[in-house]
Amino acid sequence: MSEKNLEIDNTDLKILSLLMQDANMAYTEIGKRIFVSGGTVHVRMNKLKQMGIVCGSQLVIDHAKLGWDISAFLGIYLDKSSLYEEVSKQLEKIPEVVNVHYTTGIYSIFAKIVCRDTQHLREVLHDKIQKVSGIQRTETFISLEESINRSIPFAEGKEHGAEG
Repeated sequence: MSEKNLEIDNTDLKILSLLMQDANMAYTEIGKRIFVSGGTVHVRMNKLKQMGIVCGSQLVIDHAKLGWDISAFLGIYLDKSSLYEEVSKQLEKIPEVVNVHYTTGIYSIFAKIVCRDTQHLREVLHDKIQKVSGIQRTETFISLEESINRSIPFAEGKEHGAEG
């Protein structure tokens, strides 16, 4: 691919914006809305995947409607920050851990977990997470409600997040 093909333009941003609103939207429908062919959308999406900008797609599940009522955030203190990679690999093996961030501030790691109820949360914390070698201690924050969960909107006319 030539270097020119690796640039992102407003058409790419419009495609991404529409797919972030509805990931099931057909390429032909996207094309109609932004006045290009469905084939153009397909080629552009392949380019965005090749560039690593689009990293796949996910089905968004309402865990609570399936009986998983507890979302919690964990501030994790490590014995030493150099253990992050090894601890992260161990946390990845725990299915209830849905994301992990290496952070600045008082915690070395900030993670999100999803559990069925408070008993399940206790089991995950006590029997799984706190037994991971390298974790010194944790602080748990139970989410009462998630109000916003979105991607960054790409406004037309703005290039790569630049102010304009």
